[in-house]
Amino acid sequence: MKNFNYLFIVLILLSTGSAWSQSFEKGTKVASLGIGIGSSLGSFDYSTQIPGISLMYEQGIAEAGNVGIIGLGGYVGYKSFSLETNSGTLESKSKWNYTIIGVRGIMHFTGIDKENLDLYAGLMASYNLLNYSYEDNSGFNSGNTGNFGNAAGLTLFAGARYYFSDNLAAFAELGYGVAYLNLGISLKF
Repeated sequence: MKNFNYLFIVLILLSTGSAWSQSFEKGTKVASLGIGIGSSLGSFDYSTQIPGISLMYEQGIAEAGNVGIIGLGGYVGYKSFSLETNSGTLESKSKWNYTIIGVRGIMHFTGIDKENLDLYAGLMASYNLLNYSYEDNSGFNSGNTGNFGNAAGLTLFAGARYYFSDNLAAFAELGYGVAYLNLGISLKF
């Protein structure tokens, strides 16, 4: 997270005060990389964790009258955490790996006066994969290793991108993926 803060500050310093035309249009393509804050995945004290990481891609596919542009895209998110316990001579480690794969429909609102701001909201249909593993020093494995809790999901989300140049933006997005809040960078091409 500390490195992300440095990257964000550098992006602000490199940007100039002028505004670029940043309206999301039919045919626009955007790839985003984010780090998640807050999650419903893992509801107990864990020993170590990898924060939620998300990779998103979208493309503008149709105009929606005066309201905005409709985009279609994909989402891949990953989060991992582990729990280590010690009880007498027994030491054990449990590990959970979550992967979320989704398809997103997005509405970009074009009636915003600020040219370098892209506001959007959408719906994601996803498949959530959970891989769990357990090991201990007793040589006994309980057999609780494999894929558990895999399920389909449907999620609402809303976000904003602020462009520092024609093709580079910082974004913030609220919704449910691997995290409730995703912060990151976007590249428009």
